[in-house]
This record gives sequence, structure tokens and C-alpha cells, in this order.
Amino acid sequence: MIRDNTSPVPFDPHHFVLDCRGKMLDCRPDRERGAHVMGILNVTPDSFSDGGSYLTLDAALRRVEDILTEGGVVVDVGGESSRPRGSVYGEGAEAVAEDVELRRVLPIVKAIADRFPEALISIDTYKPGVARAVLAAGAHIINDVTGLRYTTETAEIAAEYGAPLIVMHSLGKPGMTPETHEYDDVVRDVRSSLEASVERARTAGVRGVVVDPGFGFGKSPQENLTLIREVQALLELGRPVLIGVSRKSTIGTVLGSPDAPVPVQARLFGSLGATAVAVLGGASIVRTHDVRPTVEMVRSIGAVMHSGEWNSQSSN
Repeated sequence: MIRDNTSPVPFDPHHFVLDCRGKMLDCRPDRERGAHVMGILNVTPDSFSDGGSYLTLDAALRRVEDILTEGGVVVDVGGESSRPRGSVYGEGAEAVAEDVELRRVLPIVKAIADRFPEALISIDTYKPGVARAVLAAGAHIINDVTGLRYTTETAEIAAEYGAPLIVMHSLGKPGMTPETHEYDDVVRDVRSSLEASVERARTAGVRGVVVDPGFGFGKSPQENLTLIREVQALLELGRPVLIGVSRKSTIGTVLGSPDAPVPVQARLFGSLGATAVAVLGGASIVRTHDVRPTVEMVRSIGAVMHSGEWNSQSSN
């Protein structure tokens, strides 16, 4: 359901304005400029869309420069693919050891913090050792795709460093994430799971928690689309909502068919369409491979939804 401003969810600024280790990120869904854009930087050989593209430090830093130049605010660095197993992706991604993940991400984090001090650095990891090392090196946000289901130590480390934590809904162990699952009610079940994740983070002392419904992780295409349509139900948890639909298989299915999804590189407009619905529903962070088109789309949404303010400012 698209957000109805006549009966808004109360957005507590203590929960929706994130203190990212001294850098503030306003995630209130009614902010004028729409959602923040998080650019994806996978330093992995096996990610489904861009695996192997940014394995060298120079290539990774060029990607960071592009993300920031195109209007991205957060750079999400991933050193272990979370590609689910199933009919679309086969065996799925292989879990990697902590030392391997650190070798991939730690030099990148140090280099980004040094060369691009304006960037907010998010690290896609569920491993406590990786979280501690990257936060010590200058990262600002931890993005846990397990939703703290296996350990709360990552949350304790985030709290120690004053870093926000993104908790994503997923099923199964990392490297064994199922492609589909049978739900009684996908919105209710995902919301309940995220509520438990938020409580784990809060109990560990994390002040800023963002929820992610895990588009593409253990859900059918129809369930993924339902979650996009029902973002407001997730907002009722009282935390910012992150959406990541970029180039995923559900988009390929929507634009093609289950038996003949469109190729990954042909999913831009479908990704933008689904993202627009989520942003109109209240999502305030968008994780994407395609930064410039996504930035332009969310800015246009912000301008339309706040046309009176925009017109007043533009005439000054």
C-alpha cells in the first residue's frame, strides 16, 4: 500500500535520523529529497551481477568515485556473495572464511576512508571479526544479511563503535540461503522476524537499526512483489526501511517469464519501477548497482511529493 499521509506512522527522529559515527543520515520517509541511494561495491568473484568486476584496489576506488559522483551517499562493500541457491542461481554462493573476507574488504575500507572522507561506508558482513576490523579502519555501518540470527556479537561490536546496523530478513545459513520458502503470510512473517532482529540489536546496545525485507532471499517472485507493495507494514516497526531490488531475478521474471527471465543487464527499468513503489511506500534507503538512474528517480519522486516546497525554493 502506498503511504497515506493522512495517517502517517510516527517517525521518531531518534530512530530515523541515524548517527553513523558522527555523520548524520536523515532517513525520515517524508524528507524532501526522497530516499538515500546506497551504491553496491562487490569485491567478490561470484556475485550474481558484477562478480569479478572490482577485485583490484584501483577498480574498486574508481567504482566508489562513480557512486559518489552519480549522487550515491552510502557505499556498501561486500566481500562474500549472498547469492541464494535454487533454480535461478544453482548452488548459490560459497561461504568464505573470515580471513579471506578481510583480505578482500579491509584494504578497500582503508582506501575509501582515506581518499573519500565524505563517503558513508557500509560493510555487508555478518562476521564479528570482520565487523570489528572494518569499523576500526573507518567504516560507518554494518549490513548483516542474517538479521543477527546466528550471533548478536556483531551487534555488540556495532554498539561499541557507535555504528548503525542493517538487519535483513533471510533464511538458512550463509551460503545455503534457500531461494523460496512456504509462508503463512509473507508480510506478517517477515515483519515478525525483523521485529525480533531489531530487538536483538536494541538489547545489544545498537541505537540506529535499519530493516531490510530481503527481496529475493527465500521468497517467490509474487512474495517479493507483495513486500514491495506493503513497505508501510514494515515501517510500523518504527525503523527506517532499506530496499534492494536491483537487477534481481524477480525483476527478470516480471519483465520476461519464469522460464525466460530477461538478462541481468536488461533489468534497469524494472528495478526502477519496483523501487519507486517502495519509496512511495516509505522506504528511505535504496541499495542498487545503477546509481545515477536511481538517484534521478528518487529525486523526481521527492520533487513531486513536495512540489510546493520545491517550487518555493527553486524560485529563490
